[in-house]
Amino acid sequence: MAKLLKLMALGLALAFLGERFVTFRRRMNVSHQVLPVEPPSCHLIQGLDRGGAVFLYVVNHPRGMSTVEIFEFQGDALLHLKTITHELLSSVNDIVVLGQERFYATNDHYFTGHFLSQLELFLDLQWTNVVYYSPDEVKEVASGLGFANGIALSPDRKHVYVAAVTAHSIHVMERHNDWRLTPQKVLHVGTLVDNLSVDPATGDVWAGCHPNGMKLLAYDPADPPGSEVLRIRNILSPRPAVSTVYANNGSVLQGSTVAAVHGHKMLVGTVFHKALCCDLRAPGGPPRK
Repeated sequence: MAKLLKLMALGLALAFLGERFVTFRRRMNVSHQVLPVEPPSCHLIQGLDRGGAVFLYVVNHPRGMSTVEIFEFQGDALLHLKTITHELLSSVNDIVVLGQERFYATNDHYFTGHFLSQLELFLDLQWTNVVYYSPDEVKEVASGLGFANGIALSPDRKHVYVAAVTAHSIHVMERHNDWRLTPQKVLHVGTLVDNLSVDPATGDVWAGCHPNGMKLLAYDPADPPGSEVLRIRNILSPRPAVSTVYANNGSVLQGSTVAAVHGHKMLVGTVFHKALCCDLRAPGGPPRK
């Protein structure tokens, strides 16, 4: 009888792991095919293989920790001002700066250990969050997210947008005067959303996405991960307009992580590959509206 119970327990455990594996692959492999979408003029940016630029606020991960480094430009020099650490900033992915030494940060894992964090991702535990940081106060302001990633602020600073990678969605949250965030809506976009940026002129949200996460995790140069950029217009309305501005199967650009727009130019960055610059103007016409 004891042997039978052990066999039954083993069977249930294997069935559970099998179901989790199938679900994990389904989350990471978005079902839609990557059909090529390219603006009229795109070219890879040269000279970035030697390293990227350093900005004023930098998320860093020394020795498995998470820090936020603050720099100041002084002429041609870059002066390091401060290193920020806190127990609530245990696995920072992205930040959006609100003012001097004030920011929201997404934590993409609950566990800090590599094995447990991977297990958390595999089991799709909705434990990641958003933390508000200032020199006077540090607190959790949103929780229950699936692999919280990119974060951005609306032009009027009244709303915060958070990408949930494994949930294939963008969370829209209202920001309050005491820095709290309250959920307003969830926009499902059908792809793995990485980082977000907001066009300050239009309020449009631009998202760098991964159409096939498994190819990103298990890189194969013969079958590389593709790239995808989404534009979300009127995200606060009942019916936001989501359009694909760029899509490639990896033959040109691999592992797109972020897209930013200025005027009629779009820059697309990647996890480990190159960067792309695209002209969004229609041939012979004005910039796209």
